[in-house]
Amino acid sequence: MTLDIVSHGRRGPGGTLRFGADEIAQIQRTVGRAPEVMVKVSGGGRDIGGVEAHLRYISRRGKLPLETDEGPSTQGRAAPREIVIDWQLDLCGSHYRPKPAPGQKDIRAKLAHNIVLSMPPGTPPEKVLAAAHVFARENFALQYRYAMVLHTDQPHPHVHLVVKCEHEFEPGKRLYIRKETLRQWREQFAALMREQGVAANATPRQVRGQTRKPLKDAIHHRLRALRAFAQLAPGERAGRRPPKTSSFMRAKLGAVMRALQTKRESLDAGRDGMQRTRQEVAADWQATADALRRQGQVELAERVERFVELMPAVQTEGQRMAERWKDAKRSRAQERTDAKSPGAPAR
Repeated sequence: MTLDIVSHGRRGPGGTLRFGADEIAQIQRTVGRAPEVMVKVSGGGRDIGGVEAHLRYISRRGKLPLETDEGPSTQGRAAPREIVIDWQLDLCGSHYRPKPAPGQKDIRAKLAHNIVLSMPPGTPPEKVLAAAHVFARENFALQYRYAMVLHTDQPHPHVHLVVKCEHEFEPGKRLYIRKETLRQWREQFAALMREQGVAANATPRQVRGQTRKPLKDAIHHRLRALRAFAQLAPGERAGRRPPKTSSFMRAKLGAVMRALQTKRESLDAGRDGMQRTRQEVAADWQATADALRRQGQVELAERVERFVELMPAVQTEGQRMAERWKDAKRSRAQERTDAKSPGAPAR
């Protein structure tokens, strides 16, 4: 893991590292904790039914307009089907490959990629959509068919973008999305948001001192539903079933509980590697601060060093879950103590 800012710096005649205006601006955004954009692939349909189902989901069953690469938006319950027919997905060779047997991994090539472009809460939704329009046009227009829709039903405005995998004019050419592709797309989307007048940045989470990996969509939605249910008043919960918990998170919590009762070392699994990454990141940031001082950017160099000092401690997912469980246990114990204390209100 190396810090992109250092690798993008220029070396002078004496081999001294120097930063240009763009690199300095990126450093300022990062240490100033500018909002980070999110660009991710959330899956993709491997058959026509899967693509249509996702279009139906993101259009909220026809209630939201689906904008396409051809310009005009289409709306209504029939819109997803119309798009699938227009894209001629039935002519894609991978469409005719048999579905895997139950329990087997689906290795069929995708007919479409599902991409999400997102910004933190408080970002004007219309500016997210405007940046998404340019992003889609620059990357896919006249090559890969696409459709998009803006969602504002959550605090963070985001655009769902569905892109056909097969090239329109070059038979056999497909859209492949690799890690480097996502990195470039994040940087591009952040730049497009800045053109909209919105502060936006795109840096790896390790560079910002974050060790927590983002959860998969299904897990994220279930946890959010559980938190919302837990915040309801007792009277509001009456007669309502709590949301189903994630089997993945139940398994993770079970492993944490067993580790607390037996060998705590398993909670620390992976921490050494994370710590090494943190040390590399800190060293890169220090090299950045040293170079900035040589360029006379003393104040920014000090901000860089404070930024590193304030990075959260390295913590594995198991350690984080164990701490949360302990906090919840202490909170429940305190509630029982308060309920038994004299003068406590009757329930």
